[in-house]
Amino acid sequence: MASRLSAASAFLKNVWSIARPYWSSEERWAARGLLGSIVGLNLAAVFMEVWFTQINATIYNALEDKDETGFLHALLLFGGVALVFIAVEVYRLYLNQMLQIRWRRWLTERYLGDWLENQTYYRLAFAGTGTDNPDQRIAEDLRGFVQLTLSLSLGFLTNIVSLVSFLVILWGLSGSVTLFGFEIPGYMVWVALVYAIAGTWITHRIGKPLAALSFDQQKYEADFRFALVRLRENAESVALQGGEAQEARGFADRFGRVVSNWWALMRTQKRLLWFTAGYGQVAVIFPLLVAAPRYFGGAIPLGGLMQTSQAFGQVQGALSWFIDAYVNLADWHATTMRLVGFRHAVETVRAAGRDHAGVERATGTDAALHLDGLALATPGGAPLLRADLTVAPGERVLITGPSGSGKSTLLRAVAGIWPFGQGRVRLPAQASSMVLPQKPYMPIGTLRAAVAYPAPPEAFDAETVRAVLDAVGMAPFADRLEEQDYWAQRLSGGEQQRVAIARALLHKPAWLYLDEATSACDPATEERLYGLLRDRLPATTLVSVGHRASLNAHHDRRLTLRPADGDGIGELVTAG
Repeated sequence: MASRLSAASAFLKNVWSIARPYWSSEERWAARGLLGSIVGLNLAAVFMEVWFTQINATIYNALEDKDETGFLHALLLFGGVALVFIAVEVYRLYLNQMLQIRWRRWLTERYLGDWLENQTYYRLAFAGTGTDNPDQRIAEDLRGFVQLTLSLSLGFLTNIVSLVSFLVILWGLSGSVTLFGFEIPGYMVWVALVYAIAGTWITHRIGKPLAALSFDQQKYEADFRFALVRLRENAESVALQGGEAQEARGFADRFGRVVSNWWALMRTQKRLLWFTAGYGQVAVIFPLLVAAPRYFGGAIPLGGLMQTSQAFGQVQGALSWFIDAYVNLADWHATTMRLVGFRHAVETVRAAGRDHAGVERATGTDAALHLDGLALATPGGAPLLRADLTVAPGERVLITGPSGSGKSTLLRAVAGIWPFGQGRVRLPAQASSMVLPQKPYMPIGTLRAAVAYPAPPEAFDAETVRAVLDAVGMAPFADRLEEQDYWAQRLSGGEQQRVAIARALLHKPAWLYLDEATSACDPATEERLYGLLRDRLPATTLVSVGHRASLNAHHDRRLTLRPADGDGIGELVTAG
């Protein structure tokens, strides 16, 4: 029991750690006002439920006494209260949904900001935190957390108020019963309490596996969906290599986990539903059976019997809240723990970025790029390369070397997304920079947005964008700037690299780093693109990574990464 209470306490602390920032944020007064209004409407609904039981008692008593006037008066009163009750229910739902979307929006913006800050989304892959599918955690788990937290907490509060309200009514209607020589007052209250406690214990015993199964189901569903997205993103590569059979095996394996876990969920929920459905049906008849002897004995009228039955149902329902909410509680637990795991992973990565004693990256005091005692390593700590280098403004430097020697990693360190290693990167003072990777990123949207990236599409006028597309050999696309498409699949690898060069021509960075940025282009196109960079960006410093000998003509200095002293660690040296 103590361990269960401790686990419940730890879980509620996790819930509060996710929820608390919103309720103390800049939106706190609006959020608290909405929550207060919802609570007030919930209390009003409980009050009217109590009123309904009293009106129903009057209706049944009027029927028993054949009192037509009293019957019609009670019906009119019932109709008036019902209209108010409908309005309360409508606005209770409306305000609840308003609070949900405001809370979800705030959480989503915060989690997205933390995920994107300082390339955390990139560093998570190297952190070893075991965090899977961050897209699902932001898009789905945040929605589920807000919805379940509000519905369960408000439902619990409403049931407590309902319990107290109807306990008073049920106690007054129950009378007393003598059992084994002892007179037991308010015996219907005790019957409801025993009935609910027994049902709650059995429900927990049956449904205990649901939390873990729900957690796994969310993970397997996300893994399967991510695999489908990956095929869509790499459709051409898979088609060219005839990888359909292998993809089908991968899909079958992932979906097999979805199905297997789903069957386990089904079996557990089936057992739970057998009990809860029977428990609910018995609860309809049970109070009538218990209270019937007093009615037949003349102790209470028909209206009193029906009011007793309704009050018992309300008390029993409030006490059985745990039973009715068990499946949602399991989902809430799984969703919360996934968010806690994601947040912990993000915080770990961000803390590592702040506290990392390895590669130091700072803006220097002059206009040159300096790599001082730079010694990069793999995420596991294995040495990768060493480099001491100064690049003067206006220089054009080519870095070559065997595949896997760390050329691209060197550019990642300069860009600040590779913290593994030691040494110092001193960036040019007050100089803009841009990195063009081998596989450019093509955002989903208009072609104009893809060319202007990472700036918004309206940052450059349409005529300027058309001009740079024409310059890089993409004239056929110049009239399709406002066309929405999935350009990563629409454009070939060489076309995407030409779009990346067009971006550089638009942004005119002072420093441009090219990581095999023309490797998918033919030699003539590569010659043309580097000529454009030379002619249109004459003051821009170029640092290129590549293998082709044809690149030598476009650079002033050539460096190579090669193993030094036979230790296999790359060292940046001047090429002969």
